[in-house]
Amino acid sequence: MIFNQSEFDLRCEWGHQGINQLAPISDVMIIVDVLSFSTAVEIATNNGAIIFPYQWKYSSALDYAKSIKAELATKRTSTTGYSLSPQSLTKITTGTKLVLPSPNGSSLTLLTRNKATLAGCLRNCEAIARFAQKRGSKIAVIPAGEKWEDASLRPSLEDLIGAGAILNYLNGSLSPEAETAVAVFNSFRNDLLNTLKKCSSGKELIARGFESDVELAAEINVSGCVPVFIDNAYVKQPF
Repeated sequence: MIFNQSEFDLRCEWGHQGINQLAPISDVMIIVDVLSFSTAVEIATNNGAIIFPYQWKYSSALDYAKSIKAELATKRTSTTGYSLSPQSLTKITTGTKLVLPSPNGSSLTLLTRNKATLAGCLRNCEAIARFAQKRGSKIAVIPAGEKWEDASLRPSLEDLIGAGAILNYLNGSLSPEAETAVAVFNSFRNDLLNTLKKCSSGKELIARGFESDVELAAEINVSGCVPVFIDNAYVKQPF
């Protein structure tokens, strides 16, 4: 009871433990992994693709993809195929079924079980909020965060900003944690691109040659696409 923010309509907590605490008492779960799972899912589903999250680096991923007649995402560094890089998904074709493992967003999605689950980012923050509000009043926004080398959670600025962007458009009582996310978003909302390029996760992607992914992720409210997790996959729902 102490950690689940149950006194409030709108909740915000990090990662795996955030889902464990908030899912049982929430109507809707929103997974926020700005760099890059949620952004990749928004772009892909907006193009009509069907995205199947999968656990990161599980050797069974290829067998799973074959079993559902889907493609398996390639490594981000690959010059061909679709990957966790949002840029690689900008021209994905309608109807493509893609298994997309990721260390954060995919893994967290698979923990929400039977709860209504959405993939939110800066690109679709207002649309996600409006859709979520129609599904219930108790809404949990989960910034995914990143991982340190020892696999422990690294809270990441871009996901806190993304969570705050969504919470900014929701109506209801905010937990202090949710209020903090909104305050962080409002602090950076007029300079999102530079902020994402200068934060640790953005610098990492730029150093690896994925500056265009950061640029795509920094665009705000450019999409009305709402990816909803249904039957083991994210699909675009009419808004």
